[in-house]
Amino acid sequence: MQIESSFEIEFLMNNKHKLLKSGSIVVGIIFLLVILILAFISPIAKSLIEKYDEQITGRQITMDWVYVNPFTGYVHISNLKIHEFKSDSLFITAKSLNVNVSLHKLLSNTLEFSATELIQPVIMVDENNKVFNFNDIILKFTPRKKSNTPSKLHVNILGIKITDGIIHYRERTVPVNYFIKNLNIESPGKHFDSDSIDAKYSFVSGTRPGNMKGLFSMNVRNLNYRLEVIVHTFDLKVLEPYIKDLKNYGSFSANLEANLKAKGNFKDANDVTFTGMLAINEFHFGKNPDVDYGSFKKLQLSIFQLSPKNNKYLFDSASITHPCFKYERYDHFDNILQMFGKFKGNHLVSQANSGNFNLLITIGNYIALLSKNFFHSDYKINRLAVYHGDFTYNDFTLGEKFAVQVKPITVISDSIDRHRNRVSVDFKTGIIPSGNVHLSLSINPKKNGDFDLSYHLNHLPATLINPYLIAYTSYPLDRGIIELNGAWKVRNGIINSRNHLEIIDPRLAKRIHNNDTKWFPAGLVMSIIRDRGNVIDYQIPITGNLKRPDYHLKDVLFNALENIVVKPATTPYRLYLKKIEAEIENSLSLKWEMHQSTLNNKQTKFVDGLVKFLSKNKDASILVHQKLYTTKEKEYIVLFEAKKRYYMIAQHKNSLNFDKNDTSLVDEMSIRNKSFTKYLDKHTKGKLLFTVQDKCVMLLGSKMINHKLAHLINERATAFMENFRKKGVDKQIRFAASETVIPFNGYSFYKITYKGEFPESLLKAYRKMNELNNEDPRKEYKKDRKK
Repeated sequence: MQIESSFEIEFLMNNKHKLLKSGSIVVGIIFLLVILILAFISPIAKSLIEKYDEQITGRQITMDWVYVNPFTGYVHISNLKIHEFKSDSLFITAKSLNVNVSLHKLLSNTLEFSATELIQPVIMVDENNKVFNFNDIILKFTPRKKSNTPSKLHVNILGIKITDGIIHYRERTVPVNYFIKNLNIESPGKHFDSDSIDAKYSFVSGTRPGNMKGLFSMNVRNLNYRLEVIVHTFDLKVLEPYIKDLKNYGSFSANLEANLKAKGNFKDANDVTFTGMLAINEFHFGKNPDVDYGSFKKLQLSIFQLSPKNNKYLFDSASITHPCFKYERYDHFDNILQMFGKFKGNHLVSQANSGNFNLLITIGNYIALLSKNFFHSDYKINRLAVYHGDFTYNDFTLGEKFAVQVKPITVISDSIDRHRNRVSVDFKTGIIPSGNVHLSLSINPKKNGDFDLSYHLNHLPATLINPYLIAYTSYPLDRGIIELNGAWKVRNGIINSRNHLEIIDPRLAKRIHNNDTKWFPAGLVMSIIRDRGNVIDYQIPITGNLKRPDYHLKDVLFNALENIVVKPATTPYRLYLKKIEAEIENSLSLKWEMHQSTLNNKQTKFVDGLVKFLSKNKDASILVHQKLYTTKEKEYIVLFEAKKRYYMIAQHKNSLNFDKNDTSLVDEMSIRNKSFTKYLDKHTKGKLLFTVQDKCVMLLGSKMINHKLAHLINERATAFMENFRKKGVDKQIRFAASETVIPFNGYSFYKITYKGEFPESLLKAYRKMNELNNEDPRKEYKKDRKK
């Protein structure tokens, strides 16, 4: 029994060793197979991808190496490169692509990518005539025929992540070359039985400052979407290529700030609802970076609800800060048409219809679509405001430049609401060099032809319009104040208004003779329309309707008839008044005509009077303030010297034989003389110059112009001081530093102030003028003269 038991134990031990040995062999074989699979499946996978890449995708695909774990479903591709269609150029590159496949889901006919991460991808998007470089891929994977039989294989793509990506966008037709960087996208992905895709994104502008981040959600079945975007100081220089596609020249800069939420449907552009804030900052657009035609500090919209489909346009505020706009008229077209048009023969046509895709036009069309029904919808703006506006108008079509600047412009309107009975708008601005405008408007938002308007234009110098007066009459003004006010009440388009025009103390200056002016009997007209109080004062009611207004000129006609009949009898009074005015004016200022460098007879007489006064009053002194109309003086110098240079070449003259007769001929020559303009064009060819004045400056050079102006100023001072030096009273004269101004009288002048004693003739003239101002007919306008 004992022997049998020992034998059984030994037998069992031998079997155990055999089993362990067999198990070890099996485990070793399995382990070896795993190692072999892991060792060879990755290069096999790489080989298969590179072998069948073009057959499957139509693109060549390369990579450094591939790691595939068939037991966990993990795939890693290093240095992935996808080429352009039939090209050596690269479409997509990535440092790595990591994919996790849920293997157990394959048993239930479900292919699930549980995690997909693309690290540091660089994607090239290329467009040429609306054809993209990925169109072939879309075509490759788009079924030719739609099948009604649902697929048995379900695909889930989950845990999508793009890290630190770069996208380059190139458009050949405009052209555009732009990229974004630091692109990060995270999405939970999409299940086969889900219709929605959600994603979180962020990126930085590639070449300029600025970044964006936000959330995006879309229903792939009905194409509904939601979008949240936060934009910080995003440089809009990216739009410059599209602007260049529309214009001939110029520069542009701006940046964008936004915090917006939107929801809508991709099928209908009107089916969108916005809320949040949108702002454009530091906008500049013009001839070059130093010359703006349009600019503003900040344009901001605060949106409660903007929904075109639901007819809702509800804003908390809409404001623009420091808007500036410059409009210039040239002999042919203006600064805006010159920039945005192109020439066909002698005609200028818009470049906006080139046929190429242009993002700006697309955005503009979309904004127009969104705002199409604004006034027929439920609209509300709690506050509409324009702060510190600035508008400049320059007209170069005349013999000399007309310029006016309106600033600071302020426009305020509270509670613009379709449901309110009235909406009020208040407009205020100053005018350079002098004057102001105040306009109050009350509108019925429910009726287009229903509004109340009151306006006041005060203290506008009449000399401001001299370039037009010179061009059409040959006579400038050297004095005068324009006052205009009125009130309109319009109901259902029917006008009931009063309009009051006053021009205080208008006075014509000496006639200007040149070929750029037309003659008109301005003196005769002035004597008819100006009353004996030296004022043009008319009430001009306007009635009728907005399409055909009626101007009632009865007051104008009766006043003119009265002046024709009454004024001859008041001639002694007017001559006496004129003498007193001249006495005061000549004691306080000395006017310099353009080009004038010597004293005329009246000015010499005035200086002689000052010499006598100072000789008798040794303790008295005079301070001379030089008020220089520098811009106008330079313009006259520029035009004269350029015409002179042309004239001397055309007439074979030189500085030695150029005489007074030649000076008169040059003065009278038109700045639009065909031979002269050809001469200018020849010597300024290729320059971005549109005005005769600019071409003359380019021809002469700033150094020469400044030298001529300095010489003219010194000659005037020398001529003024000559008699004072001769009589030994020059030490009683002191010159203040010169000041550049836009003078009220339209000319450079010396302002005279007295220290110590005043001339008795001046005091006497002041007393007489005060008496006259307190009597009819001047008494009525005393307050206006004091402004």
